[in-house]
Amino acid sequence: MSEQRWVRLSTEEPTSTVCVLGTEMSLDVCGAAPSGATVFDVWGTSGVNLYIIHNGEVLKIPSCVPKWPLDCKVEVVVTMDQPSAEVNEDKVRISYYKDNGRTPMAKALLHLTCVEISLDADTNRSGTVQRRAKNKKNWTWGPEGKGAILLVNCDRDEPQDEMDNEDKKLQSFVDRRDMSLMILTTRGPEDIFEDHQLVLHVSASDADKVGVFHAQGKRKKLSQHKHVLGHGKSSYVVEPSCDEEEHHFYVEGLAFPDIGFSGLVTFHATLLEATAKALPEAPIFNDTVVFRVAPWIMTPNTLQPITVYVCSIKGNADFVVEISKLSKKAGCRLIICPEAENRGDRWIQDEMEIGYTQAPHKSFPVVFDSPRNRDLDGFPYKAVLGPDFGYVTRKAEGKGNSVSTLDSFGNLEVSPPVTVRGKEYPLGRVIIGSALPMPHGDKMVKVVRDFLYAQEVQSPIELYSAWLLVGHVDEFMCFVPASDRKGFRLLLASPSRCYKLLKEKEQEGYGDAMMFDGLGKDDKEISITTILADKSLRSINEYYQKCIDWNRDLLKEELELEEEDIIDIPQLFTRSSYSPSKAVAYFPDIVNMLVLGKYLGIPKPFGPIIHEQCCLEEEVRRLLEPLGLSCTFIDDYETYHKDLGEVHCGTNVRRKAFSFKWWNMTP
Repeated sequence: MSEQRWVRLSTEEPTSTVCVLGTEMSLDVCGAAPSGATVFDVWGTSGVNLYIIHNGEVLKIPSCVPKWPLDCKVEVVVTMDQPSAEVNEDKVRISYYKDNGRTPMAKALLHLTCVEISLDADTNRSGTVQRRAKNKKNWTWGPEGKGAILLVNCDRDEPQDEMDNEDKKLQSFVDRRDMSLMILTTRGPEDIFEDHQLVLHVSASDADKVGVFHAQGKRKKLSQHKHVLGHGKSSYVVEPSCDEEEHHFYVEGLAFPDIGFSGLVTFHATLLEATAKALPEAPIFNDTVVFRVAPWIMTPNTLQPITVYVCSIKGNADFVVEISKLSKKAGCRLIICPEAENRGDRWIQDEMEIGYTQAPHKSFPVVFDSPRNRDLDGFPYKAVLGPDFGYVTRKAEGKGNSVSTLDSFGNLEVSPPVTVRGKEYPLGRVIIGSALPMPHGDKMVKVVRDFLYAQEVQSPIELYSAWLLVGHVDEFMCFVPASDRKGFRLLLASPSRCYKLLKEKEQEGYGDAMMFDGLGKDDKEISITTILADKSLRSINEYYQKCIDWNRDLLKEELELEEEDIIDIPQLFTRSSYSPSKAVAYFPDIVNMLVLGKYLGIPKPFGPIIHEQCCLEEEVRRLLEPLGLSCTFIDDYETYHKDLGEVHCGTNVRRKAFSFKWWNMTP
């Protein structure tokens, strides 16, 4: 018995009230006592449980004690075990006496009607509603945690212009499966509600975070689902009926967690009792259930790929063919965005990030549309959003939300699962690029950063990427799967490793071997010896190496990595002709690769050819193939590299969701 209510009595006329199943009523015995009374006794009908609490002891009535002292330390508690068949069916009588008198000085009579009112949801996270569960008011994390979960209904199950949660109409029973069931049980005599109201309500601040449909009628046809809460509505009067003891409500999320919204939404079912005229009803009972809106979750390269996306543009037909072959090897579906839809914008990684959302009863992918808003802008909403495929975006508006290249989603990655100083991150950690921690350094726009931090389950790490012209983390790092150690390796672009490799080749007698050999552009070719002799190039790459090392140390700290978990991939950078203080890849950026399980689509670096083999490709194979990875080098020079991007920038992947359930973690 979790709820207790104080009930005043009267010796002048009977008092009538409602007792809700599973609650306690404490009777104000002293307040109704006539002057001169010193003791009392208590009696009740068979449907009532009576208890006396005296000196810390609880005694059930009847007991061996005939009368009790009128003392504020003596408490009379009433409970009932089943709903009443009629109004005022049960009674409690308090008789007042003076000292040892046998005849009562006065009597207080309480008429009772027991009703059952219970607001229930899937608080055990089993996929079914738990009835009359305890601790519904709290939401707790972990495998032993309790609390209901709801999905943001952000997909589009029917061919229409709006997402499912943007209207106030239930479009289909398929749409209803995206919602969480909440059941309001009301049992008791129907006449009791002539003087009482039952109200389902949320706080005004939550009224734009959830939507609720009431399934009415015995058959609960689609047309009988009434929109009752959300989109500005914060309360709904439920009309109990003897023909319908259970009221089914279907709850949808309207918003993901974000700044100012923790994701927790509290529903109340409140019983109101009529009072004197011109006065508002008085609340006499409240049942509460708390939901948490499921977060948006990113998927790392170590998860199984399902679908690959690529754009078809003028001049990249060969690239698309290579991506198609690699996708087929990996068992992935390939979706090609035609030029009519991309309008020449090939950077599909920058446009969107595909994650997912999950509740015990349902899970579906959700595309996060970046605020970059270039020619691919409409693609995620028009072509990716659909049945069981959700959509979310954040508009960069107002102060602190001026869009830059840092806001493209090549600058948004996620690590595989890690444990850091004993704290588990079973869904990995989000990684974004920013400037150094200085007052006026560039950062990803506030609305996106706020959103990522608010999801809670993939605690973000901010790296230093603003040393690059484009400024994306995928230009200098990548995760690949591995069967040993932590289950992955971190690949880092490494100018020092590249210089070491080139020096080794020169010492072996291959100083005349040409970089960009095989590209078919003689003016681009440059020998190993010439590269090594370029003091300016070496000096600037020493600086770039320091920038990468800063991130290396940060990732080692924040992901608890050891050197054995990191592989240095040979790579040089050079000053950008657009902004000499910023870096671009000197040759196609190897770590900017497409990872499809063990199959890697790697930018072809066009390194020096030694023994009919590109020495950069040979080195990358030597480093990665012992992990069971398959390296395919893809020529992206003309259509991607020259426009400051590579294979990863020009592709996107939907991956399988984690088997781990996010609610079982502790953020």
